[in-house]
Amino acid sequence: MTIATAPAVTNEPLLLDVSNTTLTVTPAQFDRLCIDNPDLRLELTPNLELIVMAPAGGESSEKNNDLSGQVWYWNRQTNLGRVFDSSGGYDLTAIGGGQPSPDVSWIEKSRLEGVNIVGFIPVVPDFVIELRSATDNLKSLQKKMKDYQQVGVRMGLLINPKNQQVEIYRPGQEPEILESPESIDCSEVMLDFILSMDRIW
Repeated sequence: MTIATAPAVTNEPLLLDVSNTTLTVTPAQFDRLCIDNPDLRLELTPNLELIVMAPAGGESSEKNNDLSGQVWYWNRQTNLGRVFDSSGGYDLTAIGGGQPSPDVSWIEKSRLEGVNIVGFIPVVPDFVIELRSATDNLKSLQKKMKDYQQVGVRMGLLINPKNQQVEIYRPGQEPEILESPESIDCSEVMLDFILSMDRIW
């Protein structure tokens, strides 16, 4: 065991630099980390790499709330499934999918019958949204979307306000890129659901 002593208290912030470090943990270790650190936003990639995410800024939080609210309201009207926000995590390790936490996700209700969702949800979502914040690396988010695609997410949206682009991911297809769309038709997965983008751009 290595013991490090923190420097004397100064006005300078004390930072832990892991920018050049890849932290790998087992799914069991990840579960323990989540239990022991409930205030941290953690994810586990399919390669078992630990991701520690900073809290979203106000602008991203507001936009994410709008997106989540639209999905929630549509689902409230149709009662076709269940909606989860960014604090909900999935356990897809049994099929090589890691333990992600999409910004918004939806599952058709029959697929959750008899499934315990008190902990991480062990079911692949039908629909996910990832909203790129100012500090998010685009290539990392695109890799995450491909991971969703590989485990069978039927429709995934990567929304990039910085470039006013939306990338749509479907199983077995190349991403479809939309430039500054006013709305996105998601009815191929969610009956008659049109996602408005008027508060995102």
